[in-house]
Amino acid sequence: MLAWALAIPTGAHAAGPADPLRSPMWANHAAWLLGTAPVRFDPAVVVTMPDVTENQHVFPVTVDARALPSVERIVVLMDLNPLPVAVDYAPQGAQGYVSLRIKLDQRTPVRALVLTRDGTWHVAGRWIDAAGGGCWAPPVSRVKGDWAQHLGEMRGQLWREAADTRLRVIVRHPMDTGYVDNIAAYNIETITVTGPDGTALGRMTVNGSVSEDPAFTLLLPPRVAGPVAVHMVDSNGRMFDGKVGP
Repeated sequence: MLAWALAIPTGAHAAGPADPLRSPMWANHAAWLLGTAPVRFDPAVVVTMPDVTENQHVFPVTVDARALPSVERIVVLMDLNPLPVAVDYAPQGAQGYVSLRIKLDQRTPVRALVLTRDGTWHVAGRWIDAAGGGCWAPPVSRVKGDWAQHLGEMRGQLWREAADTRLRVIVRHPMDTGYVDNIAAYNIETITVTGPDGTALGRMTVNGSVSEDPAFTLLLPPRVAGPVAVHMVDSNGRMFDGKVGP
């Protein structure tokens, strides 16, 4: 999983296809995230987002990479955000799919970077217009002053939809970016999901560019009937646990 490094290597990514979005930051991000691995800009990765940013603090993104074989990681990247990576998700026993809500700080490409077992990164996304400030305003719970009373409260649902078993989990957390005056960075850092028999279903590294009170939807194997265990750890070392059943 990714370590959130402050220093970005200056070396460029190995020669590969030109960025179809022509982002000024793609070469730097590719260098520190992807190294010298092969890259394909691939329509098999479907990234679903609104055309209009109604709220730059809560912007929904869904990544569906089920058309690819053996998905090992899904990284959600916002090229021009001060916190460019939202999540780094290893599906493990789950399917190559994740839905979440992020913060946007300005007009930026929003991408999914999907690693398959053969070592190839499959990339897709598009430019999204945003008014700005998504990482610089305090969360609503901070303004209300009630965040501590509800910290770590978790709600979830597990249900069958067609051939899929869907898991949706929401947790109360301010997800502070560290860019608001007098409010230090404070966010959920890791999420692990395990099946009723202890089988690992997914592990996610989370950054502060995920929206306040984060909500995640994952697709689990059809055989999983629940309950599944969800374990979260935040940047202050606090742990939050819940079980979600049908």
